[in-house]
This record gives sequence, C-alpha cells and structure tokens, in this order.
Amino acid sequence: MSPIDRRTFLRAGAVAGLSASLLPVLPSAAAETPRIRRYARLGRTGLEVSDIGFGGSGIKKDVDVVRHALDRGITYFDTAESYHGGDSEELFGSALQGVRDKVVLVTKLKAGAREDRFSLMDRLEESLRRLRTDRVDVCFNHAVNDVERLKNPDWGEFLLRATEDGKVRWRGMSGHGGRLVECLDHAIDHDLVDVVLVGFNFGQDPAFHQRFTRRMDFVAIQPDLPRVLRKARAKDVGIIAMKTLRGARLNDMRPYETVGSTFAQAAFRWVFSTGLVDSLVVTMREKETIDEYLGASGWTRKALGDGALLTAYERDHGDAQCRYGCSACLDTCPAGVSIPDVLRARMYAHDYGNEELGRAELERLGSAADPCLRCAEPTCACPFGLPVSRLTRDAQRRLG
Repeated sequence: MSPIDRRTFLRAGAVAGLSASLLPVLPSAAAETPRIRRYARLGRTGLEVSDIGFGGSGIKKDVDVVRHALDRGITYFDTAESYHGGDSEELFGSALQGVRDKVVLVTKLKAGAREDRFSLMDRLEESLRRLRTDRVDVCFNHAVNDVERLKNPDWGEFLLRATEDGKVRWRGMSGHGGRLVECLDHAIDHDLVDVVLVGFNFGQDPAFHQRFTRRMDFVAIQPDLPRVLRKARAKDVGIIAMKTLRGARLNDMRPYETVGSTFAQAAFRWVFSTGLVDSLVVTMREKETIDEYLGASGWTRKALGDGALLTAYERDHGDAQCRYGCSACLDTCPAGVSIPDVLRARMYAHDYGNEELGRAELERLGSAADPCLRCAEPTCACPFGLPVSRLTRDAQRRLG
C-alpha cells in the first residue's frame, strides 16, 4: 500500500479515537506547582538524576530559564561544545554557579576516527572554562554514527587521562543516526561507555505501528534499538533518551490537547513506560514549556488519552520522520548518500525551527548529499513509506 493510503488510514483512525479517549489525565494538575517528581539512578555511575533533564542545544543567553528549571527540581543539564559555538556552555557556566555540586552536568565532544588525545584534552579544557567548573560528570563522544570513531585509541587514552585527572567522571557516547545500533553494540560489548544518550521515541514501538499495518500489504522493519538498550541495562550502563518528541511539532498538536494531557507529556510517558531508560533530556527554551514537560515527571506508565495523541501526531507527521535505529535506507542510494543524516538536518530546520543547527549538520556532510539534487531516478526506499527523495531534495534546497 502506498504511503498516501497509509496516511489516510492513520488520519481516519486517529480522528475516530480522539474525541472518545483524549480526556484529562490529572484533573488537579493545573492547581499544583509543576516540578520533578522522580529521581533515578543513572546506571553504574550511581548518579541520581531528575527523570526529565534540561537540553541546552536551543538556548544560549537566558539564565532565568535555567534557574527556573533548577527551582523546579531539574538536576540533569546537557550541553555540548558545538551548541551555539560554545554559548550554551557559557550559559550553564553562569547559571549553575553556586549549585555545581547539586547538579549533574554533562557535555559532548565530537571525536573523529583520527583525532589525537592532545587536541581532545585542549577542547575539554575549553569546555570546562566555559562551564566554569573543574569537571564534568559525563563526557560524551558526540553524535557517533561510525564505529571507527569508537575504535580510535586516542579517544580511550584521552578519557583515561581525563578521568585520572578528575576532569571527567564517567565515559559516554551519544547517537541518533542510521548506524546507531551498530555503534551501541560495539560500545557496550567492548565496555567503552558508562552512559549512553540515544534517540528514542514512540516511533520505535513495533506494537504502535502494527495497529495500523496489520491489515495492509505493508512490510515495516522494526528498529533494533530496544534490544541493544536491554543489553545496556543488563550491563548497568546508564541510559538517557533524547529526540523523544519525534520532531517536536508541538504547536501542531495544541488543537488535540486538554488540560493535564499534552502531546509532549504523552510522548515522555511512552518513553518512561518502556522501562528502558533512566531519564530523558529535552531542549528547553521557555519557562512555560518547562512547566508543561514536568507534567510527565514521576510517571512510569502510559495514561488515558496518550494513544490518541501519539496517533494524531503519527497521522500528521509520520511520513516525514525517521525512526532512530532503522538503517534500511543506507544501502539504497547508489551515490552513497547518508540519508538519515540528511533527514536529521532537515528535521532540525523544518521541525525544530533551528536553521542554524540544520545548516551546520548538512555542512558537516560536505558534498556527500549533493547527488540528491541531481538524481533523475531515485532508488532510495523507506520501509515506513517516507518520500525520501522529496525530503532529501528539500533539505538540500533549504540548507545547502
């Protein structure tokens, strides 16, 4: 069945279920002060973290927003050297003065397959200077989508020296690309990480998609991410989820929401209900959005109305969003374009409204995505029905 037919099916099913099942989840929530209601142990690190963490990729100046998060009980703060050219680290460094010992602060360095340990140490020192601290609790190898980056002996040597010097407490890797599962398997099997930060959302739920595909001639490859997360769990590796909003088209969902039940809260509850993560991190920009997100803190199961909200989102946006951990499209392009990376750049610009980040992501690929504009007979294919060639062309025209 074509993607258009599938979209029509999803629309009909979602509309039928919304009015009956989209009911308030917490009638008294509006009268309560939103705050963190659960703290979790981050795997073998033993660190206690808020179940919802502050993602710093979308903010670079507003100290009051960070302090609002602190006042609401958020203790996990995530940034990277590349976020706004270091301005995100500068912001956290300023906002977290005086409370450093009360929070878990992490940053990320993108270490290449041939990066040397000395340049990595210099970059870490710069991050620590911007963060106004002598240590980070976790240092992640940022956006890993190539096992060779993990095999680089200098990355291991750098982390060993940094931990011995007390500049880094725990080792990590982050990723949400097409080769995510391969990289996670390698990192976990070779004991290279204490914490992983992974793209994970309801798009990885086989049962969720099966509801709409069981009567169709539609074969969907289900991502292998839950398996590798269970393996990480068995080895007591801490797990933080990101990209939990599956493109974060929040305003599009407002017509379907009711007090006490928003799309973001439903998406977070799905993540918590899997039992596969310790916490999640989400980009935070405004105090009001933080308060909305915290409506899901403390939940470990789904709530009435969540299914209808997630279905509505999938109906409207499922044919433009990659499933993290699915690499089915990687070998379908004769020019070797890394399709998930191109679509991720488009997501940053189109869905997140952050063209700066989307353009930086596409520029990182160099000319690798240029063939998309010249392609006369696209052979790229997606088992979930995404119009890949249209989306990659749009990314190139918008950001290239």
